[in-house]
Amino acid sequence: MNWGQELQDSALWILQALVISSVMLGLVGFILVKTTKWAGQFWLLAGDYFNPRNSLRPLLTFSVILFLSLFGVRVSVLFSNWYNTMYTALQELNEDGFWIQMGVFAILAAIHISRVLVSYYLQQSFTIKWRESLNESLLSQWLEKSSYYRSHYLETPADNPDQRIQQDVSSFVTTSLSLLLGLVSSLVSAVAFTIILWGLSGDLTVFGFTLSKGMVFALFIYILIATVFAFKIGRPLIRLSFLDERFNADYRYSLVRVREYAESIAFYKGEAIEGQKLRNRFARVIGNVWAIVFRSVKLQGFNLLVSQTAVIFPFIIQAKRFFSQQITLGAMIQTAQAFGTLHDNLSFFRDAYDTFAGYRAVLDRLSGFVQNSRAADKLPVPEVKSEQDMVALRNVSITTPAGKCLVKDLSFAVEPGHSLLLQGPSGSGKTTILRTIAGLWPYSKGQVVRPDNKVLFLSQKPYLPEGSLLDVLYYPNEVPEDGHEHARKVLQDVNLGHLVSRMDEVVSWTNILSLGEQQRIAFGRLLLAKPVAAFIDEATSAMDEGLEDAMYRLIAERLPELRLISVGHRSTLYAHHTHLLYLRGEGIWDFKPLQAEATA
Repeated sequence: MNWGQELQDSALWILQALVISSVMLGLVGFILVKTTKWAGQFWLLAGDYFNPRNSLRPLLTFSVILFLSLFGVRVSVLFSNWYNTMYTALQELNEDGFWIQMGVFAILAAIHISRVLVSYYLQQSFTIKWRESLNESLLSQWLEKSSYYRSHYLETPADNPDQRIQQDVSSFVTTSLSLLLGLVSSLVSAVAFTIILWGLSGDLTVFGFTLSKGMVFALFIYILIATVFAFKIGRPLIRLSFLDERFNADYRYSLVRVREYAESIAFYKGEAIEGQKLRNRFARVIGNVWAIVFRSVKLQGFNLLVSQTAVIFPFIIQAKRFFSQQITLGAMIQTAQAFGTLHDNLSFFRDAYDTFAGYRAVLDRLSGFVQNSRAADKLPVPEVKSEQDMVALRNVSITTPAGKCLVKDLSFAVEPGHSLLLQGPSGSGKTTILRTIAGLWPYSKGQVVRPDNKVLFLSQKPYLPEGSLLDVLYYPNEVPEDGHEHARKVLQDVNLGHLVSRMDEVVSWTNILSLGEQQRIAFGRLLLAKPVAAFIDEATSAMDEGLEDAMYRLIAERLPELRLISVGHRSTLYAHHTHLLYLRGEGIWDFKPLQAEATA
C-alpha cells in the first residue's frame, strides 16, 4: 500500500465530500424549510445559533465535526480495502503479506481511535454550547414581558413549560446533531461503497434476464421497498411519542402539586382523591407506553427481518463467481462488507424512524413553546407612562377575557404619603386593577402612570424564593453588604425576632413559615426595599387585627412618602388609608376620601 498516495487520495476525497455534502445539505435544508413543517420548526429553534452574524464559532465547530465524520467514512473505505488485501493474502498463503497487513491494521486502528475520541469531545462541546444558547433564548422569551404569566390568557397555553425548557432542549440538541451527522455520513458513505460494490458486482440473472452490476440495483430496490413499509408501520410513533412527553409531564406536575400543597391536602384528608387522580394520570402514561411498545415491536421486527436477510444476500449472489474462481476470497469478503455497510447507510431513515418520531415530538413541543411565548408577547398591554413621582389611572376600562366590563373610565391619582383602599364584592375586579397597574392584564384600555422601578407588589400568598431567609427578605434585589444588620432590625419590627438566628439557613421557608408569618416577611421585604409605591393585595388576611394595625402603622412611620394602594375587606383598614375606591360591578365605581372615617 502506497501510503503517500493513499494520504493524498484521502485528503482529496474528504475535500470533495465536504464540499458536496455542504452544498447538498444547504440545498436539501432550503427545500425542506420551504416545503415541510418540521424543517421550519428546526430553523425556528436553531436559526439564531447558526446565524453567522451572531458568531462564526458554531459553524466552524460544526464544519470540523463534519470533516471528522467524513474522514471516518474514508477510514471505513480503507478498512474495506484492507479486508480484501488481508483475506487474499490468507487465501494465497502469503505470510509476509499477512503480517504487513497486520501492521497496516494497527495504523488504521490508531487513526480510527484518535478520530473517534476527538470527534466525541467536539460533539459534546458543540451540544453543550448549543444547549446553553437555546436554553438562554427560551428562558429570555419566557421571562421577558412576563410571558410566563401572560401566556395563561391565551386560548391554548403551552402545557408544562418547565419540561420543554429543561428536558426537550437537551433532547433536541443531542438528537439534531446525531440525525444530521448520521444523514451526511450515510449519504457520503453510500456513494463511496456503491462505487466499491459496483466494481465487485458481476452480472445478475433473474428469470432468464441478465442485468449488469445487478447486485447494486437489487440492493437499492430492496432498501427502497423496505423503507416505504417501515415508514408506514412506524408513522403512528410520532403521535405516540408526543403523547408520551405530555402524559409524563402532566404526571410529574401532579406529583409536584401534592408536595407543594401537602399541608392543605393533609388537613382535608384528601389522600384518596389525590391518589385517584395520580393513578389516573399514571394509567394514561402506561397505556401510551404499551401503545409505543406494540408499535415498536412491529417496526423493529420488520427492520430485523430486513437486516438479517441482507446478511446472506451478497454471499448468495457472489457464490457462483467465487466457486468458479472469478473472484478471490478477499473480494468475496469485501463484497459482503461493502454490501452490509451500504445496506446500513441506505437503511438510515428506516432504522432511525423511531428516533425521528421522538424528535418530531420534541420539535412540536419546543416550537409550540416559542410560538406560545410570541403570542403572549402580542397580547395587548395597558398604556404605561413612566413618572417617578406619580401613580394614577386615566380613563382606564377593564374587561374580563370574555368581554364582561369590570371597570369603566376609571381615573384617580395617589399622591406621596397618600393611600388608596380598594373594596368591593368578590369578582368585581379589585385584584385585576392591580394587575393592570403592573402591566400584566391584557384586557384593558386607557393610561397607567407609575414609576418604572422602586415599585413593590405584595400578594395574599407571598412568594418566598429558594435560598436563605436573608435572600427571601431582599427578593427581588441582591443582599447588600450591610444586609444582615438591616434584616435583623426588620425581623424584630415585624414580630419575627425568633427567626433572627436562622437568617442564613437555606430551607424551604414556604413549608416552614405559617401564612401569617409569610405575610409579615413580605412587609419586612417592603421595609427593606423602600419603594416609592406599593400595591398590597389582601396581604394581611392571615393576620389578626392587632398585627394588621401594627404592620400598617409601621410602614406609615418608616415610609411616610409611600404611595400605597391596598385591596382588603376589613373596615379596620379605613384608618390606614386616605381614600376609598369601591367597585360595585358592571363597570360602576365610587371614589371618596376617608379622612372622616380615619378621624373617627
